[in-house]
Amino acid sequence: MEVDLEGKELGTRAPMSSDLDAGDKNTDSGVESGERMLEDKEASQIPIDISKADDAFYVRYYSGHQGKYGHEFLEFDLRAQANGRFATLRYANNSNYRNDTLIKKETMVSPSVIKEFKKIIADSEILKEDDERWPEKNRDGKQELEVRVGKYHISFETAKIGSLNDVQNSDDPEGLRVFYYLVQDLRAFVFSLISLHFKIKPI
Repeated sequence: MEVDLEGKELGTRAPMSSDLDAGDKNTDSGVESGERMLEDKEASQIPIDISKADDAFYVRYYSGHQGKYGHEFLEFDLRAQANGRFATLRYANNSNYRNDTLIKKETMVSPSVIKEFKKIIADSEILKEDDERWPEKNRDGKQELEVRVGKYHISFETAKIGSLNDVQNSDDPEGLRVFYYLVQDLRAFVFSLISLHFKIKPI
């Protein structure tokens, strides 16, 4: 697990090709005052109180690579604001294939959405896992998942996963399966929120 700064401009913190070389670990050490990096054994003890709205809460997912068409990535994050009275949801998708342009969206969501994000993460039990035996990032890219609850801030990193076969053939199929399904749930939820917000016309 690694520590990273949340809240940066989406896409700007993603590493260049030299950082995507196999075995090259991210060495970011930016931790806000009062935060701490967890030991693996402590991760399962992070409290996620679904009913508590004023807990500092943040989640970020990134999947990307540096290839023929440059830096292509999908990234989104959600940050609770104003003691949980609302949250900002940011989404960015960059594909240079056929000269596609960067898509960036930002919106605000209600406490009920924050609660649902917390529930998805808590139900997955991802905080009981660690990425020590997960496939490392390589030239095909990487995935990152960050979760901040209160003063605790943890980060998972692994290679891009093409299918459940990749999960089953890994050194930690049970833990990686938890990550795989959680990512699917988070992506589906975020895609739905972004789609609803920007496609529904106001009355």
